Amino acid sequence: MKVLAIGATGKFAGLVVPALVSHGIDVRAVVHEPDKKHIPLERGAGETVDADLRDPASLRAALDGADGVFLITPAFAPDATEMGLNLVEAARATGVRKIVYNGVYHPSLGLANHASTRPIEAALYASALDLTILQPAMYMQALDGAFEQALRSGTLVMPWSKRSRMTYVDYRDVAEAAALAFTGEQLSFGTFELAARGMVDRVRLAELMTEVGGREVIAEDLPAGFTLSPGQPDGLGAMFAEYDRHGFHGGNPFVLRAILQHEPRTVAGYIAELGAARLTAP
Repeated sequence: MKVLAIGATGKFAGLVVPALVSHGIDVRAVVHEPDKKHIPLERGAGETVDADLRDPASLRAALDGADGVFLITPAFAPDATEMGLNLVEAARATGVRKIVYNGVYHPSLGLANHASTRPIEAALYASALDLTILQPAMYMQALDGAFEQALRSGTLVMPWSKRSRMTYVDYRDVAEAAALAFTGEQLSFGTFELAARGMVDRVRLAELMTEVGGREVIAEDLPAGFTLSPGQPDGLGAMFAEYDRHGFHGGNPFVLRAILQHEPRTVAGYIAELGAARLTAP
């Protein structure tokens, strides 16, 4: 089976490439920048192709001979919906059999990055494609930079309340779920929320970082009146305000556990990995 992988050079979606390869899937990786071609190839992709979600013709060319496609769109791109719809139509037009779409956890929230996914999901439901829609929670991999900054400064700061309880998932588990969706029919025509167990506030994150980081880390809130710096994506402030007021509730691992046939990775385990990697780094 040959799968076209969107986002193959990325920190998050790039993890889908080795997951697919580990299941014997031939990966054709989409690459926008020539100097990044080595990234998916080093992750096991068999070939790379230049394509753009804004260019339907390039998508049809990239899909030629592919059996399936993994789709993810940029979270805050103003035309994210159009990009996703372009890919769905190109997949339909070229006879692709299977599409796995990486959407968002709780797409019913009225946030820009959530709302942009709903028309893409609707288009998939209306298509004849064998579809699997994955709705992952906040990625644990996004904690990497916060961990390093916290160990440098001794404080853990994010643009929402330190008491907001958040739902996370390790993107390696998401990538494995995506690969499994291509290898059989068990996940066909399904929509699945993917989360690790429980919810974690920043106070608890700071405690976990203290345990593995070799110094005390304190969770702090941003000063009153904080504003985003110029040039930040539209909708980012609204998302942070939502998290500040309500957190990001969920944390039920039942679906992900059933898909993986084992317990999903935990936030505590992920931060312990970060600590161990830091100790062994040259």
